[in-house]
Amino acid sequence: MNNFMSEPTCNHFSLVLVIPCYNESERLQPKLFYSFLQEHKHVAIVFSNDGSNDNTLQVLQGTKEKASDNIFINHIKTNAGKASAVRSGVLYAQKHLNFNKIAYLDADLSTSLSECLKLSELIDSKVLFVFGSRISKIDNIINRTFFRFFVGRFIATLISMQLGLSVYDTQCGCKIFRTDLAHQLFKAPFISKWLFDVELFHRLIHLIGKNGIKNTVREIPLQSWIDTSNSKVKTSYFFTLWYDFIIISKTYKKQTLPSWKVIPQNNF
Repeated sequence: MNNFMSEPTCNHFSLVLVIPCYNESERLQPKLFYSFLQEHKHVAIVFSNDGSNDNTLQVLQGTKEKASDNIFINHIKTNAGKASAVRSGVLYAQKHLNFNKIAYLDADLSTSLSECLKLSELIDSKVLFVFGSRISKIDNIINRTFFRFFVGRFIATLISMQLGLSVYDTQCGCKIFRTDLAHQLFKAPFISKWLFDVELFHRLIHLIGKNGIKNTVREIPLQSWIDTSNSKVKTSYFFTLWYDFIIISKTYKKQTLPSWKVIPQNNF
């Protein structure tokens, strides 16, 4: 059940960032958020507080006071997981704000606000969806523990095989959507609390087909991604995610012809 604490007037924003939060009072860096918004008035941030039982809500309210025209709080009374928090934040934005693009980003800012904004600039009349990828190269900084890198690559390979797409990193927490696509992708609840990113790609295949994805989606290597030691995804989840993986596979297995016609947008 949601308690929409911040119900704004319908200002228009170029980009809305949805930040899912669960017990983030120790990790949140309020100054980074409101300092960023002081420089980028065309951006709004929706904090989707997923039933936190620490001081997260109080921290968010204090942050909002510093940039009240650009920060909004979607408070969910009962914890339901990251997938639900992201979707609820997107639905909140769709109900209360006008915008061209919407993204979601992890609260620990493993990917920075500025890099997410930079990636969002690739969305245009033809490109519907852009997502960051944690590809380590000679000219970037991708800081991940060996265990998370090893497990992540193993899972990513299986996901790519399941999808039938040459995608390197479906699980990176930096994804940006054109608003018309977001309306389609976030209509229905997700099956998995943590593998919902995979579901987004399955839904995308159903909407525009694999050929459509090649023409309208961009996977971009990040310049920086810093792993945090206190991740909300427990290591033990590696041993139980296979159930989610199988259920997702069965649910989206039936392939259909593309069900959504992409209409070029001229407001970019």
